[in-house]
Amino acid sequence: MIRTLATGSAVLPVLGTPALAAGDYPFFSLYNTDIVVAIAFVLFLGVLGYFGVHRIILGLLDKRADGIRSDLDEARKLREEAQGVLASYERKQREVAEQVERIVETARREAADAAEDARRDIDASFERRLKAAEDQIQSAEDEALRSVRNRAVNVAIAAAGDVIGKQLKAEDANRLIDEGIGVVESRLH
Repeated sequence: MIRTLATGSAVLPVLGTPALAAGDYPFFSLYNTDIVVAIAFVLFLGVLGYFGVHRIILGLLDKRADGIRSDLDEARKLREEAQGVLASYERKQREVAEQVERIVETARREAADAAEDARRDIDASFERRLKAAEDQIQSAEDEALRSVRNRAVNVAIAAAGDVIGKQLKAEDANRLIDEGIGVVESRLH
């Protein structure tokens, strides 16, 4: 079939050449270069057909088409794989963003709790210090009152001693000493 096409395609251009119009040379003369080129072309195509060059060319073209097809398949697979990886990374990015959001929220909550605990600790410390200060003030007041009472007692005793010493006679003093010794003995036994 290729030989028929090659022969027909080589003859058709020759039929429409100006050689037919020129009347100097006969149509199939070897002096007509168009005829010589057409014959050489037909012989060239025949040699190519005889040695199966068309099969080799078609085989190479088929091989090339198969290579391109496999490259396209591989590219399609790589694209699908890349889309899967991209989807995976996008999913991981969303998960990381959610995790970061949870961590930030937890940190805020813990910071608020820590601030509340610190405020309660400060309030409790303030209350303890205030209570300690009030206790110290009360203790100082009690000490001052005791000191004033002791001083008043000492002053009263000294004044009473002076008054008694000036007004008490020796017999009354001996009688009071004996009574005091009796009271002490009764309390000790």
